[in-house]
Amino acid sequence: MWTRALDVLLAGSALLCLFPFLIVIALVLRCSGEGEVLYRQQRVGRGGKLFGLLKFATMQKNSPNIGAGLITLQNDPRVLPFGRFLRRTKLNELPQLYNVLRGDMSLIGPRPQAPAHFAVFPEHVKAELIKVRPGLSGIGSIVFRDEEALLSRPGRDPERYYAEVIAPHKGELELWFIRRQGLWLYLTLIGLTAWAIVLPGVVPYRSLLRDLPEPPPD
Repeated sequence: MWTRALDVLLAGSALLCLFPFLIVIALVLRCSGEGEVLYRQQRVGRGGKLFGLLKFATMQKNSPNIGAGLITLQNDPRVLPFGRFLRRTKLNELPQLYNVLRGDMSLIGPRPQAPAHFAVFPEHVKAELIKVRPGLSGIGSIVFRDEEALLSRPGRDPERYYAEVIAPHKGELELWFIRRQGLWLYLTLIGLTAWAIVLPGVVPYRSLLRDLPEPPPD
């Protein structure tokens, strides 16, 4: 209950404070690119139910059916010019504050996955993920903040690398969070998320969270 109360308080306050800024972003998107403002994508939520996750539109309308599909690569040609700025600064995620107010998501939790990506997680991980609200940010998002770059390395099959390397480790990170969630961890991950946005180069998550699962050798 305290998590839900903090989610509503912080997400509501953020929407009120950022509302004029969100309007400016919406106007720029309407007048540029393909004229789309919001993008809604089905993600797996609590109880395994699908919900419409909101983002500012940053890619071509038919992106899921062309190029790398659901995976976005570094310097992906499907990303529109203003969309590239929004993605780099994570401003494209701000509409999810509405998802938080609706109760679809929490500010902090396992990042919600599209059904195709959720399917590649190990079964024991999927069973735990659907027990909690997914998050706008979380330990998986912080550790894999450079996921697009990892998937884009030369000679790498993005879909296979995601399924065989990223998803298993990300799953263990999310399980770590689920087993330890509490007020201190909630506030710490909010602080680390802010750090990752302002100073993305080096985020000191391992110095604060010393018992995190070790990454695979790759």
